[in-house]
Amino acid sequence: MSVLLLEYPKCSTCKRAKAWLSEHGVAFDTRHIAEENPGSSELSQWHKRSGLGIRRFVNTSGMKYRELGLKDKLPKMTEEEIYALLATDGMLVKRPVLVGGDFVLTGFKEAEWKEKLKL
Repeated sequence: MSVLLLEYPKCSTCKRAKAWLSEHGVAFDTRHIAEENPGSSELSQWHKRSGLGIRRFVNTSGMKYRELGLKDKLPKMTEEEIYALLATDGMLVKRPVLVGGDFVLTGFKEAEWKEKLKL
């Protein structure tokens, strides 16, 4: 099985996730999240497939999040508005994002990844 890893190469968590995938023999392709940010339809599909709350797709620790004052704005936004916002800048998306055939995960939580990848 091959998965897609959306990453920001300078991100230490993304580096750990890549190393972990390699150590566990998981085939993966990478995509630079800031250079090839996901579109709103892609985000919508991933969100629905993930079973996660929409906030799990938002990078709440990033500078952009603070600059845009999203802490106060997000609760009032619809899912479609959030997808559109995230599609404007990959740095707003929680990373890494792991996209598999029947799952999507945000952030790197080893136990969660191990379970979804059936390792």
